[in-house]
Amino acid sequence: MSPHHHSPQSEKQPGQSSAEQEEERRKIRRLQLMIDMVLSVLRQDPNLTFEEASEMVVNCRNAALSMFPDKELAFDLIYKPRLQRVLVERFQESSI
Repeated sequence: MSPHHHSPQSEKQPGQSSAEQEEERRKIRRLQLMIDMVLSVLRQDPNLTFEEASEMVVNCRNAALSMFPDKELAFDLIYKPRLQRVLVERFQESSI
C-alpha cells in the first residue's frame, strides 16, 4: 500500500478467514480507487461547480460508509481532510 493511502481497517481481524481478508483488501482497493478518482475530478474538471464538487464529496463519503459501516471517524480523519483541501485549493482561488 502506498504511503498516501490509508485503510480504515488494514490489520487482520481475529477470526477472519482468508476469503474475508481478501474481500476486505478488495474493498480497501475499491475505496482507494474511488477516492483517487474523486480527487482527480475535483482537481481537473474545468466545468465543475462548487456545489457539484461538494455533492461529489458527500456521495464519496456515503459510498465509503456503505462499504465500511461504522467507520465514519476513520473516513473523517483520513480522507475528509484531503478532499476538503482540494475543494479549498480549487474554489478559493477562483473567488479571490
